[in-house]
Amino acid sequence: MSEHQPTPAGGFSRRSVLGYGAALVGGAGLGAVGQAARTGGGAVADGSTPGTGASSGPAGTATSADFDRLEPFEGDHQHGVASAPQAHATVLALDLLPGAGKEDLRRLLTVWTDDIRRLTQGRPTLSDPQPELATPAAGLTITVGVGPRAVALTGRPAPAWLRPLPAFAVDKLTPAYSDGDILAQVCGDDPTVVAHAVRALLIDLPGLATLRWMQRGFRRPAGSASTMRNLMGQVDGTINPDPASPDFADLVWVGSEGPDWLVGGTGMVVRRIAMNLDVWDQLSRTDKEQVIGRTLADGTPLSGGKPTDKVDLKAVDASGLTKIPMFAHTRHAAAQGARDRFLRRPYSYDEPVGPHGSVAAAPAPATSVAGTTSNAGLLFITFQRDVDEQFVPVQKRLEKPDLLNKWTTPIGSAVFAILPGCRAGEILGQALLT
Repeated sequence: MSEHQPTPAGGFSRRSVLGYGAALVGGAGLGAVGQAARTGGGAVADGSTPGTGASSGPAGTATSADFDRLEPFEGDHQHGVASAPQAHATVLALDLLPGAGKEDLRRLLTVWTDDIRRLTQGRPTLSDPQPELATPAAGLTITVGVGPRAVALTGRPAPAWLRPLPAFAVDKLTPAYSDGDILAQVCGDDPTVVAHAVRALLIDLPGLATLRWMQRGFRRPAGSASTMRNLMGQVDGTINPDPASPDFADLVWVGSEGPDWLVGGTGMVVRRIAMNLDVWDQLSRTDKEQVIGRTLADGTPLSGGKPTDKVDLKAVDASGLTKIPMFAHTRHAAAQGARDRFLRRPYSYDEPVGPHGSVAAAPAPATSVAGTTSNAGLLFITFQRDVDEQFVPVQKRLEKPDLLNKWTTPIGSAVFAILPGCRAGEILGQALLT
């Protein structure tokens, strides 16, 4: 069916969608140290998937190599950023206890560093209650970040972008999915390994911090050769910077602009985006493609070419209409300059329907977001050198007549500074705590 022709009953015609868009425009050595710390002593998306980074059998088939894979822990950067995205993720945020100070933060990061160094190499923690669950490692990565309050406790300067994002008109945020003092992103190809690692981290919290929120997500299975799709059916995505490309470091890793304790780290944004699939499912395939601006089959821009080709926002058809509709998500999400690009690492979520179907028994999102048969969406995770310079401009464009806003709503938002990597004998955040 042509994009100009009427759609089947129950769908939206191009004319009706255009009308909605117009309305929007108008209204719009460490083990011993870790043990000492334990006892109180001492201190939607339009991006793509990085390469798989793991050996696999036939497409969609996981092999022993996928589950025996070890991600290196030590280095200039933490793993879990440029690493190939694993099949499962749990992201959790902590609040330090009232009255906490720098030494409390040091104690927690000391314990966690020891735990992470062990778990990611397929070894149990020193106090592991289920040590057998630590192996195989299944490509486990655990990435740690800090929020504004944690940095303030150290007395060190924070980057200007380390703060809650500006208020956006499309947001319906809830504290149940927002903010926090400390973050851990736990990713792996075996959900049992991920769950065990999360439990191991949480065991260390009493007397130091409390759990603020926890969010779980999933992607394609280990060994899959196909690109991730979100639960709207969209290929998520096509234009991510490649970790091997010359501009990756400039886009992702904090450099000499500092602050000095963050050099080699990055800025992380976590956005929980609810999808109203009950209504989305009523659209025809053509209408969905017009809303997204790409084909559902493989993510090719409606302007033509290959999935990885740059979107041609000026391309017109024989009738003189733009091939990428003015209201299409791709039109507003696409980079419009050298700096509004970032690394996307999203995960889908699908949780029970009902007032207490979400984590932490949080109230259900607004009824205009949650459907009667679905409570699903996207953990939209991004990494960038400067959140203000790279992420915020794109998000501001998405407030405008991006028609995808009719079916998606951000209900959670958080910004963290991902700490640089560490070397043997060091702890995560060592430069921050000096």
